[in-house]
Amino acid sequence: MNQTTSQKPQSDTLANSEILGDCRVAFIQAGWHRDIVDQGQRAFVETFARLGGHADNVDIFHVPGSYEIPLQAKSLSQSGVYDAIVCAGLVVNGGIYAHEFVANAVISGLMTVQLDSDVPVLTMVLTPLNFHETEDHLTFFSEHFLKKGAEAAEACVATVLNRADLKKLAA
Repeated sequence: MNQTTSQKPQSDTLANSEILGDCRVAFIQAGWHRDIVDQGQRAFVETFARLGGHADNVDIFHVPGSYEIPLQAKSLSQSGVYDAIVCAGLVVNGGIYAHEFVANAVISGLMTVQLDSDVPVLTMVLTPLNFHETEDHLTFFSEHFLKKGAEAAEACVATVLNRADLKKLAA
């Protein structure tokens, strides 16, 4: 059996800090349930900075709702300015069946933007099965967005560094 192996470039701390220091991220945030979604944005920026990025290199864009996120992501991906795009929103069941269609359209749209533009698009667009504007749910989802914001920053940093390693291999 023939096997080929390739050596992954060893990412060093200095190289990572240079890559992340220059990394520019667009953060798109839906306006619905902004008090909750703001928690994800805050956690993303804090974690991104803690991992070596610069908080000033995260540009925040607001759109009315989650449905508008993919078009904004497409425009930003075409600008050539951003190394990654992160999207945040909360699509809830408001008593009509549309939430599933909206969530599917948003996620499908973001995947299309990512594949067509070759700019990583990460999503924190969440669709809870049941959401009620009670104190318990507001607290739970606010805390959940804190966790998701940190996870999105970790995924963003890993993706940017992986892409930098791939460029080194291809060179």
